[in-house]
Amino acid sequence: MNCIVTAGPTFEPLDDVRRLTNFSTGRLGTELANFLAARGHRVTLLVGESATYKGECNAQSVKTFSTTADLRAQLKAFAGKKVDAIFHAAAVSDFAFGQIFKETKAGEFSALKTAKKISTRSGSLLVELVPTPKIIAELRGWFPKTKIIGWKFEADGGRADALHAAEKQLADCATDFCVANGPAYGKGFSLVTGHGQKHFAMLEKLFAALEQI
Repeated sequence: MNCIVTAGPTFEPLDDVRRLTNFSTGRLGTELANFLAARGHRVTLLVGESATYKGECNAQSVKTFSTTADLRAQLKAFAGKKVDAIFHAAAVSDFAFGQIFKETKAGEFSALKTAKKISTRSGSLLVELVPTPKIIAELRGWFPKTKIIGWKFEADGGRADALHAAEKQLADCATDFCVANGPAYGKGFSLVTGHGQKHFAMLEKLFAALEQI
């Protein structure tokens, strides 16, 4: 199969020096790409340039991405090509910077023009955070016949909340499967479909199930 795996975080720049990002090493996606490559599949790994995992990488093609817009553009560039499966495990930034305001001497805030490096002499800043576009919601339009597997990392709530969030992703984004994990889910992973879910305690077992689908 021709597979695309995304891994690691995107980031959103405040200026040319500072950025907003997610905690993600890129390890899970890289190891999934290795597993698929070892089983004879053609794998393109799209990995965040901020990913810290430096382990073995055996994907036949490795490309790096930076911002959410960059990852979106790279995925969209595959539209129209033969892609059998997309494993979207990247930790895409949920927010980007909107307007930035600086505090005046009068204690009010005024809009700050963008700069290559915002000086700390500007004093306190008030920063607007705006939601980034949901890449996973666009994949079905670009890849109508591709198996699309998303990830849902939930930090708050319990296992039922994590599974509900995964089910919502399936319904909202027209994906085929969703992997639920994170502190809310607890140890292990769940592979969620429109017909139920299956728990996997070991990552290797999850990878094997993902290949089978």
